[in-house]
Amino acid sequence: MKKLILSTATLALMAGMGVADTVRLGTEGAYPPYNFIDDNGEIAGFERELGDELCKRAELTCEWVTNDWDSIIPNLVSGNYDVIIAGMSITDERDEVIDFTQNYTPPSASAYMAMSADVDLSSAVISAQSATIQAGHVAESGATLVEFATPDETVAAVKNGEVDAVFADEDYVKPIAEQSGGELMLVGDLVPLGGGIGMGLRESDGELREKFNAAIQTMKDDGTLNALITQYFGDEAQTF
Repeated sequence: MKKLILSTATLALMAGMGVADTVRLGTEGAYPPYNFIDDNGEIAGFERELGDELCKRAELTCEWVTNDWDSIIPNLVSGNYDVIIAGMSITDERDEVIDFTQNYTPPSASAYMAMSADVDLSSAVISAQSATIQAGHVAESGATLVEFATPDETVAAVKNGEVDAVFADEDYVKPIAEQSGGELMLVGDLVPLGGGIGMGLRESDGELREKFNAAIQTMKDDGTLNALITQYFGDEAQTF
């Protein structure tokens, strides 16, 4: 393994703890490849590997919990866990309620997926997961928005004819389309949204946020974050 030159970020990791003995990481567990529950009933995916590595670099003892998406911010604020690491895009609206680390994925695109290439997205009925930037975009687009609590339900609504298309992160819908045998396809243009994905924390947990900021920076500096991104999202994925 290559030796790393000590940077400001590395030195920050060596500072005193001053945070909880065990840091609880909250995720959804239903948004592959970011996070999902594997065959053994364990949290898995890109963010599981990333979170474990960040905790190791920050010298933090961490444990994982799952929480439904629609209450993931309120339950962070109320103290049910300490960090959100759940494919959450950094937005100004969310930043008014919680704090974010620096992004651990670059800003990425969202995509529409349908069962026909002839869908008129300007007037279509479109599903999106509730409380997401995608739902907000559809609501402002002039199309009819139908919100669902889980990502699976948004896709099922397309398959059963309840809606004309689903709008979600390209990283989520593209593999589903590719594995559908032609039943589902991406339609329309990709739409860039958000400022990348970051870890969400309570506004009062500035010291913990900086520990994770420093850990993320070391992964950017030594290339391991880019390697993890391409491992889960492919060689064409946006990297740092």
